Amino acid sequence: MTTPRDPRPLTGEPLALDLLNTRWNREGVTQDLLDGTEGLAVWLLSNGLAGDHAADAEVLEHLREARAALRSAVDGGPAQAAPLVDAVLAHGRIRARLTPDGPAEEPEFADASWGPAWLAARNYLELLTRGPERIRTCAGGSCILHFFDTSRNGTRRWCSMAACGNRAKASRHYARSREG
Repeated sequence: MTTPRDPRPLTGEPLALDLLNTRWNREGVTQDLLDGTEGLAVWLLSNGLAGDHAADAEVLEHLREARAALRSAVDGGPAQAAPLVDAVLAHGRIRARLTPDGPAEEPEFADASWGPAWLAARNYLELLTRGPERIRTCAGGSCILHFFDTSRNGTRRWCSMAACGNRAKASRHYARSREG
């Protein structure tokens, strides 16, 4: 069976934000990639997790729980969402090892179906360490996508300059031309 292509307008963000971006607006209607296991298979494949984790109902349920926790953390702040994110993180841990190549850390899960959800929650902690102020929601009016601002001066405002950025500029241009 072939997995359909990823239909989302923004991919390639860090895992935690990519999970949030499984919900997006298209022509005023909210789309949800995680509305079933087929979409889950697409998301796992897009993030290099398909070989290690099954696209089944249990993984889907846990991933939706992690998405809700991360949405709460990003939209409301880490302080109020800590219990939700911690509940996801409770299902795994980092195991330190010494390998022939040197020190290594790898995730361990008591229940493998929590793997993708735990990895996304763990990635959110890493983003907070790197720059919490760079976790952003698109400034496009009806856009609900999130991104990690990697621009040099930290002023990125839109998920995509080609989509939301272009719409904002066109709207400003139209407003100026109407005034003149």
